[in-house]
Amino acid sequence: MNAERQLRISHVGLRGIVGNGLNAAHVLDFAAAFGTFLERGPVVIGRDPRSSGIMLREGVVSALLATGHDVADLGIASTPVIQHAIQRSHAVGGISIGASHNSSEWNALKFFAARGTYLSTAEAGELLDIYHLKQFTFVDYAALGKLRHYPNALDTYIDDLAAVYDLPSLGGYRIVVDCCNGISSLILRRIVDRYGLDLILINERMEGVSFAHEPSINADTVSLQLAPLMKPLNAHAGFLFDIDSDRVAIACEDGTAVSEEMTLAMIADHLLPRGTGKIVITNLSTTALLEEVAARHGGKVLRVPVGRQAAMDALAMYRPEQIAIAGEGTGAVMMPQFRFVYDGIASMFAILTLMRERNTKLSAIVDSYATYCILKGEVPLASQRVPALMMELQRHYADGVADMRDGLRISWPERWFHVRVSQTEPVVRVIAEQKAEAPIALFEALMDTVRSMA
Repeated sequence: MNAERQLRISHVGLRGIVGNGLNAAHVLDFAAAFGTFLERGPVVIGRDPRSSGIMLREGVVSALLATGHDVADLGIASTPVIQHAIQRSHAVGGISIGASHNSSEWNALKFFAARGTYLSTAEAGELLDIYHLKQFTFVDYAALGKLRHYPNALDTYIDDLAAVYDLPSLGGYRIVVDCCNGISSLILRRIVDRYGLDLILINERMEGVSFAHEPSINADTVSLQLAPLMKPLNAHAGFLFDIDSDRVAIACEDGTAVSEEMTLAMIADHLLPRGTGKIVITNLSTTALLEEVAARHGGKVLRVPVGRQAAMDALAMYRPEQIAIAGEGTGAVMMPQFRFVYDGIASMFAILTLMRERNTKLSAIVDSYATYCILKGEVPLASQRVPALMMELQRHYADGVADMRDGLRISWPERWFHVRVSQTEPVVRVIAEQKAEAPIALFEALMDTVRSMA
């Protein structure tokens, strides 16, 4: 794999394999571009436990100080913790250093605006322009920013969770949590100490290089790593986090792995009847079960291209009180109670609250929904052939309704597929879903076509 394929520079931010693709020069330039992009004021930063995070952190701090910003360093802190800190401290922005669901050789910079949310498409475009043109605004020695450390960010984040959820009332559940050697272990251990919840944490020790397993948030990983522990440990539910704890996957008490697509659907079912908001924002790759859940409560689903900038753009179109929930079929969910921050731990407590309020087992809640079977795959990318691929797919499946806002999505009654280029990895993603039974023939045909052309 060449260096170009190991580095991704896009509206999402900067992501790559450290050393072979992502290097110190990239970090310095991107952080300097962000410092130039922001208005004057403090910037919040934090990192996940990856060993390369120390190197990236030094470059980020240097560039921000050089562009005149004070830096509030939270140390090892998840992206949700960083976003909460930005909102609470009225900072002008923030940077999270960490690669979430990628393996340990990867790292990334994720950028946040003053409101603590991901940048909009326009903001991300402006940041990229500054980066590529290298039009950085450095200050003289008298105006350099100052570095300060804030070690209590986790505690104030937990205060925010406790203001929304009745955490002591969840003490009757035994919960198994696979921390995947990530930051969720720090947060959840403090919650156990404070509220006495019965959380059994596995893969709790934070690691910089050797994770216990790939930090993938999907049903396959849950079925291998978490689900087999449910019955032996007599647990009521299980949750698996990525390194950054902004996504979560679920296992039922009977040892069943729950599709990552169900997380958003269940929390939408929980939140829609509780507030005034009736809009559910999600992307083109997320399960059609959401339309059924929203309709049950008089709501509607707004679908946007994949990517967090598209979600931010959609959120900006409505008043906050109009929106019930937003998220992806990857286990990433944003709730209005937390000012639309992707937060896996908040999602975990939402699921547990749903169980408590319905006074039923998690497996019974999952079984209460219509069955939608979704298949997901990926193929290594050869970008020069992608346009021809999309044209061929559109021609072959011309009997369906086409949506070309993000790759190609073709839909029929109770069946759809989506083929698109990933923003975070050098692959073409293929997703197909059908109600009641798996769309095996459709998915295999799509994968064969994509392999032959991409």
